[in-house]
Amino acid sequence: MITAQMRKIAILPFFLLCARVIPASNVQKPASCSAPEYHQFDFWIGDWNAFEINDLKKVVAHLRVDRILDGCVLLEDYEGASGAHGQSFSIYDRSREVWHQTWVTNRGLLLEIEGGLQGGAMILSGSDRVDGRVRQVRGVWKTIDGGVRETAVRSVDGGKTWQPWFDLVFRPAKRTR
Repeated sequence: MITAQMRKIAILPFFLLCARVIPASNVQKPASCSAPEYHQFDFWIGDWNAFEINDLKKVVAHLRVDRILDGCVLLEDYEGASGAHGQSFSIYDRSREVWHQTWVTNRGLLLEIEGGLQGGAMILSGSDRVDGRVRQVRGVWKTIDGGVRETAVRSVDGGKTWQPWFDLVFRPAKRTR
């Protein structure tokens, strides 16, 4: 009769043969994210208060943008005064030479946009579904005196017409202590 212990001993040589030990000299390090393309969006990194462009006195949100994952990804953590909370992950995709952002919220929304730096502004566009309709969106981030401005437009007719979505100014958050 073969016992459980005997089965373990019989299988052990098989696992040892299957396990491949790779010498340290053959292990490839991941690609560095230090090339200039990975830093095109660095102007957005910071701890920010957000204001609507037409009321620069009332904070409508707080957000923080940090580099994570060995400096390869920008993580945005957004908390709106209305209770909206969202996070985005932005990364330069070297294989396609494009910036990609995935945005998710506490209201179940998902948006994926892509693009790149054009004339000093980061321009990302894509589409999502709202109420069963495809909506195209385009966001533009650019530096302004003392901060960053993000404007967004949207279209529900395939890009024939565009409507303003939001226009925010990010200013460094003031620390209170």
